[in-house]
Amino acid sequence: IYDDIDKLEWLPAIEEKYEVTGDGKLYQAGISENGNYVTKYLGGIAILQAPFFALGHVIAKFTDYPADGFSSPYQWALAFGAFCYAMLSLFGLRHILLRYFDDKPVALTLLLLFLASNVLQYISIDSAMSHVYILPLYVLLIYGTMKWHEEPAMKWVAMVGLLMGVAVISRPTEALMVLIPILWNTHSKESKKAKWALVKANMKHVYVAGVFGVLGILPQLIYWKINAGTWIFNVGSKWVFANPWFRVLFGFTNGWFIYTPVAILFIVALFYIKKFPFRYAVITFCILNIWVVIAWFDWRYGATYSTRALCQSYPILALALGALIQRSYKGAMKYVWVLGSLVLIGVNLFQIPQYNSTILFQRDMSAYYYSGVFLDADPTPLDMARLDNSEELSSESGYIKTEIAEVSNLKLAANANEAANLSSKILPTLQGDCWLKIEGVLKIDSGYHSVYIYAEVYGKDSVKYAKVRLHNPISTAGEANPYMFYIEVPQELEANKVNVYTSSEGRLVGEADSFKVTRLVKD
Repeated sequence: IYDDIDKLEWLPAIEEKYEVTGDGKLYQAGISENGNYVTKYLGGIAILQAPFFALGHVIAKFTDYPADGFSSPYQWALAFGAFCYAMLSLFGLRHILLRYFDDKPVALTLLLLFLASNVLQYISIDSAMSHVYILPLYVLLIYGTMKWHEEPAMKWVAMVGLLMGVAVISRPTEALMVLIPILWNTHSKESKKAKWALVKANMKHVYVAGVFGVLGILPQLIYWKINAGTWIFNVGSKWVFANPWFRVLFGFTNGWFIYTPVAILFIVALFYIKKFPFRYAVITFCILNIWVVIAWFDWRYGATYSTRALCQSYPILALALGALIQRSYKGAMKYVWVLGSLVLIGVNLFQIPQYNSTILFQRDMSAYYYSGVFLDADPTPLDMARLDNSEELSSESGYIKTEIAEVSNLKLAANANEAANLSSKILPTLQGDCWLKIEGVLKIDSGYHSVYIYAEVYGKDSVKYAKVRLHNPISTAGEANPYMFYIEVPQELEANKVNVYTSSEGRLVGEADSFKVTRLVKD
């Protein structure tokens, strides 16, 4: 559109109109040694999106929308493209699974894969990301591999090679998909012997697969050569293979098994594929792929619902899941599978809106916070306090309440070296089973994202504090938002003073509509 892939002189006007960089800083491209901009992301997804981008361009040309590459027709066209690729994956995978399993286990496998997993997020909401575009590449790779082993023909190896090449320049880690054709049909001594005899008799096919693989990668190499002046350009990713982040699987910040519990079935299913030709292909790929994903240096993977870097390879895991369901879908277990699937799908369909409304936080989740918002469409300010504060009085019944401080219409203005006090109170010495409840309504106009409310309880020689952030999933900048949290007063502290204040890393401007501190002592 702009005849400018290296200087990006069109970007300032587009940034002003659409805010495409996200925060005003162009992290999506860096400057190479020759002074040209080189995009951080590889071009495979652009190739896969190209037909739909062209559709959006045609619509923009024939309507009143700007034909600038970013207006609504382009966005809708790419979303439509993601849906089309998802449908291709769904029906293609069904065709493959029916070769090995009965219709009902296949239907259940597909329902779990597409409705009970995080891939639904990347089909429906984050559909411009790479995952759903790579999804059909795996399906077609399985199909091409299966067909070649049944009928060794040049067209199948050419297709497999080209698919792998495009996948590699979509996400380089997808190079592991080469294990699928290599290890297919090696599940027994007899099949392994027949497999390598077949390969030996068709060595030309191996070379053809390699040539088409290079053809798939070639567009990226040409782009680097034109823009960066070199055939290979370092885009900056790194891994820590010796010390992977197992929290990617088990952690409450985006953990795969936590937010996509059907993934547990994926792993269990690996023990049920002994007699299938894809046994070693699936197991080896799964182990290495998971290891690579959990070893990436940015273990949070930016903004992600569950572990998004695994979901494009779900067609491989679907082979194992189908085997598990086929094996156990008998008698009363049919009803267990149906009921369990409904639960898994229901939880996923509930949590995806939670994620998109940021109730499921992208980065700072914990088991304590997750338990407070689990399947809760309307969490309270007290639930939000769990993001930073691990203490909570489960019930105020049986406690004597005494309001010890209250403020209203207090203007807040603080910088990094100052605290805006909400209250400071000398107390009678507090001992025994005692809590302080801090609650109020604050409106922050500036500094909102970096502000915390602190509560400090002082004793003779020590101090205890708690804090909660103002920026949470149910609050809005510039509006009056409610906050509440507790702090337990330890008996050994012999507390005699409480101080509640806001603190900011930068300039803070706002006001406390109302705020109070209540003492609760066990009757």
